[in-house]
Parts: sequence; structure tokens; C-alpha cells
Amino acid sequence: MPLPSPAPRTHLHKRRLSLDGYQREDGMLDIEGHLVDTKTYAFDSEFRGHVAAGTPVHEMWVRLTVDETLTIREAVAETDYGPFPPCYDVAANFDRLIGVRIRPGWMRAVRERIGGTEGCTHINEMLAQVATTAYQTMSKRYEEERRKSEAEAPVGAPKKRPPIIGTCHALAADGLVIKALFPEFYDGPDRGDPGATAADAPAAGEA
Repeated sequence: MPLPSPAPRTHLHKRRLSLDGYQREDGMLDIEGHLVDTKTYAFDSEFRGHVAAGTPVHEMWVRLTVDETLTIREAVAETDYGPFPPCYDVAANFDRLIGVRIRPGWMRAVRERIGGTEGCTHINEMLAQVATTAYQTMSKRYEEERRKSEAEAPVGAPKKRPPIIGTCHALAADGLVIKALFPEFYDGPDRGDPGATAADAPAAGEA
């Protein structure tokens, strides 16, 4: 549902951020981010002269190629529009991410390699979203691996705790969704109650 009606206002700034994940033929994944900032009004820039309304103030791209462990094998970035001449100089630094693995501590690793004056604020901001997009892009593979692992496990072997448990409010270990989908890992006060089924969980988009 949409947000409540706002107070009277004037639109000044628009940021568009798109993120896409691709399966490559060589088995790796490409995760791409694209950011565009525009103003609804014209203004004069000391470095760019007159900037017309709707002309990008920032327009940046980034692509990370990752393997099945989410280790970065290729990293490229480009700046099409930046407010200052030096904005275009840092794209080459992003290959410092090669060899880094997307996992907890990811943004700390980014800051260590291309933080501050070694990087671009806006591209670095995109990298946080690129990481979550990588996980989403891998979701089909993760599910296939989980099902295969469970099918090959010896009868009676304990199941591996899904890593998504506890990663957001909906996936709390003591919540409805985990009780329905992963009852063996449910940690609510009524654990052991066989009454819950997947039908009790909200459908996608309803949470």
C-alpha cells in the first residue's frame, strides 16, 4: 500500500538506484549497480558550468563478478557524471576488491580497500546493496544445495540450521515464519507444537 498522503511539498531531488544479478555461462554471477542523481531545477556549478534540470549530478556504475562462494573475481566501476573532475579518477581502484568475499564484515573490507579518498562515496554506498543483491541472486542455488544436502544426508542426521534465521523481524527464530517453514529450528515458547504449517505463514509480499 502507498505511504500516507504527504504535506504540501516541492520535489527537489531524485535518486534512481537499480541492481541486477545475472547468471553467467561460466558459472559465475555478475552483480551490477547503477545510480543516478538528478535535480528538478537548473543550477550553476563551478566545475561543470550550467547544469540543466534533469541532467545527472551523479551517474555511476559498478559490476562485481563473484564465484559460488561469493568471492569477487572481477570488479569494475565507471563514473559517467560526477560533480568534480577528480570523481572520474578512482574507478581503477575498485579492482582492489578482487579476492574479497561477500560475507559479514563486507563493508568493513570495502572501507579498508577503497574508503575515504581512495574511493567514491556513492559507488561505495551501492556496494552495500550489491552485496544483498548477490545473496538474492544466489537464492535459487542455495535452495538447490540445501535440498540436495538433505536428500543425501543419512537417515536421522540433524539438519543444518538455515543461515537466514534471525536476519530480520519476519525471520526471528521465535516467529511464525520459522515455526511454519523450519519447525525444528523454531525457538518460541510453544516449540514442539505440531499445529503450525506453512499455510500459517504470510504469502510473499504480504509481510
